[in-house]
Amino acid sequence: MRMNNNIIETDVLIVGGGPVGLAMALELRYQGIDCILVEESDGVITHPKVGTVGPRSMELCRRWGIAQQLRDAGWPYDHPLDIAWVTTVGGHEIFRLNFPSAGERPLPVYTPEPEHPCPHHWLIPLLIRNLGQYPYGPVRLLCRLENFEQKDDSVVAQVTYLDSENTETIYAKYLVACDGAKSPIRKECGVDAPAYHPTRIFQNILFQAPELPEILGSRKALVFYMVNPKRLRYPLRSIDGKGLYRLTAVPQEDGEMRDPQEAVEEALGIDTPIEILSSLQWHLTHRVAEHFRSDRIFFVGDSAHTLSPSGGFGMNTGIADAVDLGWKLAAVLKGWGGSNLLDTYETERRPIAVRNMEEANVNLQRTLKRTLSPEIMDDSDAGEQARKQMAAKMERGDVRREFEAPGIHFGFRYESPAIIPDDCPPPINDPHQWTQSSYPGCRAPHAWLEPGKSTLDLFGHSFVLMCFQGEQGVENFEKACQQRYVPFTSIQINNPETANLYERAYILVRPDGHVAWRGDKLPSDPTTVIDRVRGYF
Repeated sequence: MRMNNNIIETDVLIVGGGPVGLAMALELRYQGIDCILVEESDGVITHPKVGTVGPRSMELCRRWGIAQQLRDAGWPYDHPLDIAWVTTVGGHEIFRLNFPSAGERPLPVYTPEPEHPCPHHWLIPLLIRNLGQYPYGPVRLLCRLENFEQKDDSVVAQVTYLDSENTETIYAKYLVACDGAKSPIRKECGVDAPAYHPTRIFQNILFQAPELPEILGSRKALVFYMVNPKRLRYPLRSIDGKGLYRLTAVPQEDGEMRDPQEAVEEALGIDTPIEILSSLQWHLTHRVAEHFRSDRIFFVGDSAHTLSPSGGFGMNTGIADAVDLGWKLAAVLKGWGGSNLLDTYETERRPIAVRNMEEANVNLQRTLKRTLSPEIMDDSDAGEQARKQMAAKMERGDVRREFEAPGIHFGFRYESPAIIPDDCPPPINDPHQWTQSSYPGCRAPHAWLEPGKSTLDLFGHSFVLMCFQGEQGVENFEKACQQRYVPFTSIQINNPETANLYERAYILVRPDGHVAWRGDKLPSDPTTVIDRVRGYF
């Protein structure tokens, strides 16, 4: 970064300091790329939105060296992660999905980093601390983008520091818009994000109920779903596991927001002290931008796609965007990435955004369309029967898929000219019938190489050639990469179980951990493979 009379030069300007913008900065820093992140707010979150960091995002936090910090951010290790459907929190429990606490659950076979609750007001400060604020780091809070202009070789942006009203001009080679669902940058670029499904209006009520965890005891849950035929059928979520909660409600029929105190008391059904902290109306939209790129400007996270929160895919989809784009920007800026590599950001990520958006809507519709008997609230034989019938329907309806969806988090497969497919049929594209696969485009499978070291820990800064049947001929790969300045390493793995999991003798994995090519023998001339996976095609 160079500074001269209020003129700054950087490789990448990131606009927006939410979780995805900060993840973008973390990935660029990890790749050794200079960046500046400008955020109009002061970074303090008073109404946390995000609740759980998904397992693939946790793997990426492991990549950046901060996964343990997220686990230690404050969520109690002994708090159950159950999901419960109730008439009220203190009333009848109809159905419960049991998920062990973070301290008790075994590690899944497919990841070293299971999901973990870390709400927005913990997550944002944690990420900012790891990056550092200006002048010691790239994060510039209370800094507003005023305007920008694309040039042939740069993007020129004007920013204002809100506390001093000083202005600066930033020259960046690329701009990444992480400026939210309304994305003024995307709109200025003339890129539309059409709605796939009708917009819905909700009301989020944040409140403290400090005595509630002790009252609930063994009946505590991560999320309580209200089952009230008249007004409440949405979640009440524990935010910090200690007394901070968020209730999602629907505004009144006339569009006015509900009285927060009344709505919370109705949902709890327990006489306990509560303090309303905030009540906000928000619009649930289902949008995916028609394009994820406009020349030197890229749209990442909510600026590219908005999803229903049902399932918790939104932020996690955005973080995966950041990693896909981050290593490609690094490759081009360092000179070894081809001119077409950046186009594959949209090619690879847009179909995943559509898939995740549709799956989140399926989860939302399951809640909206659930038939609730009017007797279900009653303390009567008819009420008991209605609750048993609903529980049986939920059991048959596989409601667990909304809350345990590894196929959504891991099972996406990239298709682009930078991926070289097999002659074999690809894995079925069903997020609920997912197993780990080394098919090109898939996230490379996790397996333990030794205690504490996963195969995933091999990937990050270079292309990695995993060799399961000797390294003869690898020198041709090394030479081709050296001639093109492509970072490359190879590793011999002698574990038969890992070899079986990876399915082929040789697997070439990209810096983002996705398989670029595989085969049972190495090509005699690997230049075609190397050129294609680095964006020359």
